[in-house]
Amino acid sequence: MEYLILALIWITFCALHSALISVTVTAYLHRKLGNTYRFYRLFYNIFSIVTLIPVIIFSLSIKQEPFFAWDGYLLLVKYLLLFTGIFCFVMGARHYNFGQFSGLAQIKEGTSHNLINDYGKLSSDGILGAVRHPFYAGTFPLLWSGDLDVTALITNIILSIYVLIGTLLEERKLILEFGDAYRQYQQSVSMLFPFLWIKKKLGFMPT
Repeated sequence: MEYLILALIWITFCALHSALISVTVTAYLHRKLGNTYRFYRLFYNIFSIVTLIPVIIFSLSIKQEPFFAWDGYLLLVKYLLLFTGIFCFVMGARHYNFGQFSGLAQIKEGTSHNLINDYGKLSSDGILGAVRHPFYAGTFPLLWSGDLDVTALITNIILSIYVLIGTLLEERKLILEFGDAYRQYQQSVSMLFPFLWIKKKLGFMPT
């Protein structure tokens, strides 16, 4: 029963947060709130943290001994996953603006664009030339780099689906904001795994 409750709590959390960043909800709020909408990203971030705390507390309260542990030769895989996830976050952070990410810049500048890099426009520099969403890409290896008990397995599966849905929702918003420019970016840069970048490096695609 406790694992069913865990799954329902995570699903509710993810569904609510996905809904709050969906195009339908954000467009509606933008129309209704007008200039006040610039506070929305900050509200969303605070709401996300506050609602995440009880979910984590409950998850930790029912953890058991892992049925799978990264040990022996598998430690190499664990460290590779950790390195990949951290690398994506560090390299991605070099291109993103904390003010935009937190929502503080939108409040100060009175803007509400969805892209959170330093330029406020599309960029394919650095890691953004390999994957379109480095933070989302880095989340997957970090999620699965830990030992697994039933609690972790349920959590990882649901959060992996949530991150994928969140990425697709972000894609929809960016297409609406940047139109054909973003569609061209999609054609040249992979969403989460750098398939196109690897093909270019191997000479299978024109650079």
